[in-house]
Amino acid sequence: MSAIDDETTTRRRPPAGDRDVAASPRRQRGTDRSTSPQPALHPVPSAFRIARARLAPALCVVVWLLYVVTIVVTLARGAALADAGQLLTTIVFLVSVTFLTLSACMYLIARAGALPRFAQHRRARRIALDEQFAERQPALVALLPSRSEDPALVRMSLWSVALQEYPGLRVVLLLDDDPHPSDPADQRSLEESRRLPDEIMAELRPVRTRVERAAASVGSNELGAVEATEIVMREHAAAAQWLRARASIAPDRTHVDAFFRDQVLQRLAADLDETASALHEVLEKGEEPLTVARARQVMARLVNIFGVEIDVFERKLHPELSHAPNKAMNLNSYLGLLGRSVPDADYVLTLDADSMLLPEYCLRLVHVLEQPENSRVAVAQTPYSAYRGAPSRLERLAGATTDLQHIVHQGLTAFDATFWVGANAILRRSALEDIRRESIEGGHRIVRFISDRTAIEDTESSLDIALHGWSLFNYPERLSYSATPPDFGSLVIQRRRWADGGLLILPRLHELIGRRRRGGDPMGWGERLLRLNYLGSITWVTLGLLAVLTLYPLNGQLVTLLLLLIAVPYFIEMASDLRYLGYRRRDMIGIYGLNLLLLAVNLAGSVASVVQALTGRKARFVRTPKVNTRTPAPALYVLAPIAIVAGATVIAVRAGFDGAWGTTAFAAFTALAAAWGIARLLGLGHALGDVWLGWLNWIWVDVPEAVQPAASLAPRWAVVLDDGPLEGLGVAR
Repeated sequence: MSAIDDETTTRRRPPAGDRDVAASPRRQRGTDRSTSPQPALHPVPSAFRIARARLAPALCVVVWLLYVVTIVVTLARGAALADAGQLLTTIVFLVSVTFLTLSACMYLIARAGALPRFAQHRRARRIALDEQFAERQPALVALLPSRSEDPALVRMSLWSVALQEYPGLRVVLLLDDDPHPSDPADQRSLEESRRLPDEIMAELRPVRTRVERAAASVGSNELGAVEATEIVMREHAAAAQWLRARASIAPDRTHVDAFFRDQVLQRLAADLDETASALHEVLEKGEEPLTVARARQVMARLVNIFGVEIDVFERKLHPELSHAPNKAMNLNSYLGLLGRSVPDADYVLTLDADSMLLPEYCLRLVHVLEQPENSRVAVAQTPYSAYRGAPSRLERLAGATTDLQHIVHQGLTAFDATFWVGANAILRRSALEDIRRESIEGGHRIVRFISDRTAIEDTESSLDIALHGWSLFNYPERLSYSATPPDFGSLVIQRRRWADGGLLILPRLHELIGRRRRGGDPMGWGERLLRLNYLGSITWVTLGLLAVLTLYPLNGQLVTLLLLLIAVPYFIEMASDLRYLGYRRRDMIGIYGLNLLLLAVNLAGSVASVVQALTGRKARFVRTPKVNTRTPAPALYVLAPIAIVAGATVIAVRAGFDGAWGTTAFAAFTALAAAWGIARLLGLGHALGDVWLGWLNWIWVDVPEAVQPAASLAPRWAVVLDDGPLEGLGVAR
């Protein structure tokens, strides 16, 4: 049974496969020791960097055009295209190169849209936020779906939401575990997760009581400006001290723990300390204190931070709700109760249980959504960034791809092509009602807001939202962070899920294009191509790269200097982005090796989409494991990179003997990058272990014990009457 299957099986796992294999905690060479994340505000790019970003896609297209024309003219003059086999090879190769070039250009275009957004972004002033929320306080409920998650990760995610500075915030942990597990370890984990809301509320209660009492005294109209300022100063200092005390006892085992301690607890404590210091300076210098009205606004910050309500909800304890095993239906089940069994809300925050938010996330994003010009924005989010300081090379490079995607998503907003990234978002309740669908299943009314047809429910729901005339928005800051799979086995599960579903959603994009055209608001080519690339690039880049790797030895004339130059703008700008994000430029080569490791994974996800389209069978949602142990990878996904190394090496040697130096260089580079990925990212020992475990799982068949049918205990006449003459059907009595 592969690591991505979740159905029962008759195969018996060998002892080594019963549990995930323990991972070595030793930090690998070549990783980052610093756990400091990228700053919330993007560094302002220079005018030269922005100009170069705009030039890069044009240069890429020009070189591609020169390459295609040169190849066609050269082969036509030599009568090479008269041969049917060579003609077909040339066409497939050129089409593959074209699609690879298209994806490279879409990356370059997206980043060309992102950089000006970073340069032009200005944060709203705190006084503007205070004044807005003093006048209107939209109701916000935060939903954290969780299924079989490590309670330690869930605790940190809950804390990061609980400490959001938002008035009247309600937080609900949506537990989706089996409510009655048979495994004692699962039962203990579930009970610990169930206790988390009460534990956090109990820890918050003393400081909450204190700040509410202080806020009441400031708002009593019995204090002067100086006294009110003193109270506000004192309470901010006391709250900061309480947060630092919590940070001092917080776990510090992993880089994720360090992020929670430093960026959630210590960061909020530092913000409150700065406010207290500023007020102390006002009083010490005898300057004009806060007005009582302003003191109330500033004091309200503390009430908002510590005045949260946290609850837990388990849909599987309610037979009338859907029990479909995916995150979308976990969210839908609770969303369907809003305004009925549970209090309604104007906005809904969704956050994965392995993600965390910086303290001002909710405040700033709801502020944006409340602006009149954004009245038709349904989703506001900050595409998540990776935690820094990962102990493994694979997690570090996979995190680098996440941070690169953050730039891409910011660029999509520049072209009105934003997609919802499901790890975090604030959803407008009225927009959710527009995409509400109901059906009767098993005699119960089932409500769907978020589509669960594919494993990438956020992507499909983005088009549902757009089809109803709403838009989506990426706030140009880093305010959310999410975990990156620490090993190849868990990365396989995540990336295969990401690759499964894009092709199925393409018809919805066609529908959106047609509806926009009929409505007099035709979709621009920038938005159209970026959306198309977002949905289909995993498939065509995988197939294109496989075609290039397979076909270029059949015709050495196809590999020219111009072919290699097509990718130069892409790689130069990616290396520049890596440096901009705090990585090393040479990490670009490591990312290429990582992508070669994932070729078979992406192909499997794309094939799964085709199978679902043909059979109509709904995709299975398989969560990415978030555990402190290594997840074994299916043997197929380990053997595929080895095959790439072997094949590219053979091609490089043969091309070298034939004097095709362009082919030799490309094949040798591919072989070395894939071999580096196997040795340095996957690990030779782990690779051999996973192949061996896959072999044992394949040959080790569990023979079920014979169970006497209950019907055989009844008299023969009763069996005949109830079941019919079973002997004639070959069923033993």
